[in-house]
Amino acid sequence: MKRIGILGCTGSVGEQTLEVVSAYSSQFKVVAIAAHSSVDRVAEQFRQFMPECVALTNPDAAKTLEQRIGSSVISGRNALVDIVDAVDVDMWVVAVVGTAALSATMAIIRRKIPIALACKEVLVSAGTLIMAAATEGNVPIIPVDSEHAALKQCLASVNESMNDVSRLILTASGGPFLNRPAGTFDRITPEDALKHPKWSMGAKISIDSSTLMNKGLEVIEAHFLFNTPFSKIDVVIHPESIVHSFIEVVDGTVIAQLGTPDMKSPIQYALTYPRKWPALSHRLDLTQLSGLHFCAPDTERFPLLTLAYSCGQAGKTVAAVMNAANEAAVGLFLSNKVSYLDIYKIVDNMVNDFDHFEPGSIEDIVAVDQRVKERVLALEG
Repeated sequence: MKRIGILGCTGSVGEQTLEVVSAYSSQFKVVAIAAHSSVDRVAEQFRQFMPECVALTNPDAAKTLEQRIGSSVISGRNALVDIVDAVDVDMWVVAVVGTAALSATMAIIRRKIPIALACKEVLVSAGTLIMAAATEGNVPIIPVDSEHAALKQCLASVNESMNDVSRLILTASGGPFLNRPAGTFDRITPEDALKHPKWSMGAKISIDSSTLMNKGLEVIEAHFLFNTPFSKIDVVIHPESIVHSFIEVVDGTVIAQLGTPDMKSPIQYALTYPRKWPALSHRLDLTQLSGLHFCAPDTERFPLLTLAYSCGQAGKTVAAVMNAANEAAVGLFLSNKVSYLDIYKIVDNMVNDFDHFEPGSIEDIVAVDQRVKERVLALEG
């Protein structure tokens, strides 16, 4: 039985991971769960899965949870690292939003435990450090993002040899504003931007999808996961979200991975890699598709995608600054404190004004992240 730990057990990916585990309860056991402050939901999960360890990063919530479940709860700022060090697991699912997962991910790598990675910020902010440590420790990092999981499955056709691949092609739905005139972008509200046409996601990632920043983050993530130069990573708009990614092989053929828009499929693949188990998701019926459409992204209306490419290529702390500035700017937009168009302006200004350097540790990245967010949040005053 494979022992699973989940960092971010109450988020969308965490919840769906628990659904996969429940469906294969004879194959998986949840032995550790961690969240921030969701006492009620974690208490329910504890009663259902009876994990050996539980952690909440919010100390007050942890005290309440202890009273609720009658068991000790790891808490505090270092709770995610502490739970990693406290229990033996066969795989950690890292599904924590933001840079909170950085130190915990490095702790998992130090323990040489495979990672199912669902947190883009880990590689966007600290990809060089994380991948160097994972390579040195021979620690597998299996992507959970649907696009990167699709790439990995396509790459199986060439035995995961990047020498046989000329391009990686990530698909993007285009978000809710795919066909919206640029002249109306100044009137976009948070409610408008949260209405994703295909996926049900959290608020931050929904806004990122609408600006195409989410796809920019995925480009940087793909660069590190597959050790591929940015010049060989493309983005194609595909509104139906049926093709999750392509690879173009050196012989000119293109290999695609298709499936219904359902995160349980890439989660299951990460947990069972390299094997394939019977589907939990709805099966794709090709006869019911009215058509598949593809077009190039409009980087004039969605300039954050181009910015993400340039930040990823620049190295140093540039992508970390971009990521932190975007997270803070999106928060201000969701609070109606800045406009939709201000998101790009804020991120671009922070990237250009920051004194970048080569980070030597995760602590360097965390400090940069905090400093940038403080500068952005100061703008609301």
